[in-house]
Amino acid sequence: VHRDIKPANVMIDPAKRAIKVTDFGIASVTNACRTRTGMVLGTPSFMSPEQLAGRRLDGRSDLYSVGVMLFQLLTGSLPHTSDSVARLMNQIVNEPAPDVRTLRPDLPEALANVVALALEKRPEVRYADGGQLASDLRAVAELMGSRAVASS
Repeated sequence: VHRDIKPANVMIDPAKRAIKVTDFGIASVTNACRTRTGMVLGTPSFMSPEQLAGRRLDGRSDLYSVGVMLFQLLTGSLPHTSDSVARLMNQIVNEPAPDVRTLRPDLPEALANVVALALEKRPEVRYADGGQLASDLRAVAELMGSRAVASS
């Protein structure tokens, strides 16, 4: 579990068609989310509800963070924002993320469904592993590619 998946920790090498995750400093912390003094580790905007609640983490927490990144890539905005860290944390834990189509109505429903599942509050409902998420993203890409070909 990385615990700090965010754009600054993901490097893309287009020439090699490779993606690298960097900065595993927080991943080595044994407590799921906090130091002994109670300080939150990670970047709150990209943290999963269970991480903010101090619950036990598994890979699904990082998949939530990937969902936040997908939302941001598709809309240019974060799903939850606030001037107050406490309010932001409350939103992430308690308020559903908006449908990406509220900001980008041109996106297909299938893609919105992938993002929504990645941003599911309950980890047991979220994608179980990255392979499932990647498979769904590939299927949406194929669907979008076939639509682009059909419309030209």
